[in-house]
Amino acid sequence: MPNRLAHQDSLYLRQHAENPVDWYPWGEEALGRAAAENRPILLSIGYSACHWCHVMAHESFEDLTIASVMNDNFVCIKVDREERPDVDSLYMQATVAMTGHGGWPMTVFLTPDGRPFYAGTYFPPRPRQGMPGFEELCLGLAGAFATRPDEVERTAGELDRRLKESAGRIAGAAMPDGVVDDAMVGLARRFDPAQGGFGGAPKFPPGPTLEFLLRRVWRRPTDVNAREMAELTLHRMADGGIHDQLGGGFHRYAVDGIWLIPHFEKMLYDNALLAEVYALAWRISGEARYREVAESTLDYLLREMQ
Repeated sequence: MPNRLAHQDSLYLRQHAENPVDWYPWGEEALGRAAAENRPILLSIGYSACHWCHVMAHESFEDLTIASVMNDNFVCIKVDREERPDVDSLYMQATVAMTGHGGWPMTVFLTPDGRPFYAGTYFPPRPRQGMPGFEELCLGLAGAFATRPDEVERTAGELDRRLKESAGRIAGAAMPDGVVDDAMVGLARRFDPAQGGFGGAPKFPPGPTLEFLLRRVWRRPTDVNAREMAELTLHRMADGGIHDQLGGGFHRYAVDGIWLIPHFEKMLYDNALLAEVYALAWRISGEARYREVAESTLDYLLREMQ
């Protein structure tokens, strides 16, 4: 019998509609139940093109025994990170703070009021290569919440305090003098003068960096370095295999350093950023190629991802 995700707008959530897990979408119904029953939350965040998201779904969320453990001990919430980037960003900060790294699938265990007390990414169904099995992890954390609530509260409270302090420092900080010039020096050091982009393989499309460089060119048309870094990168990406020359849109990254061999997934937010960047490049330069890439990328988004 389909669960609550069957009628969601997100195709990713609907892919989990037949799971035996009693999934909720993110919202008041799930959060209200957790608060009313004083039940911890198991939050799983992923997206359609994420390979390991599908692996964990097949290994754990389709497993009747593991699903039963999840349902008996948690309010289980599934989130599409491309539909709710706000939720993803918030809990990614917590995951990185707790583990030192992030990624998807993101698996976060929350107190009933939504504060994380344990986080990670992919977990195998049974212990493997030093990783705990997901079933035993769920049982262990449910047991800790039930029998050691003070310890869980301390962990959640300390992490909440650290994240709020970090956000406060960022919000209240003035930009130091020279930070833009320092950024230009740092980018120039990492720039690939032959193929564009920054660093070596794997090579990711640097959407926000390109926007920074283009706005620098807009304000300072004589900045040859900013123009060269932006234009070479835009041309190499548009002409490379990372750009789907037939279907439109850009793949997540190139596995090599020359933009030739793509990693075969496409993400909504990558393409949204790149469409904006190519449109900005066309607006600044008037070069028709940039407009073509922007329009074909937007066509792809409307056709395939809407």
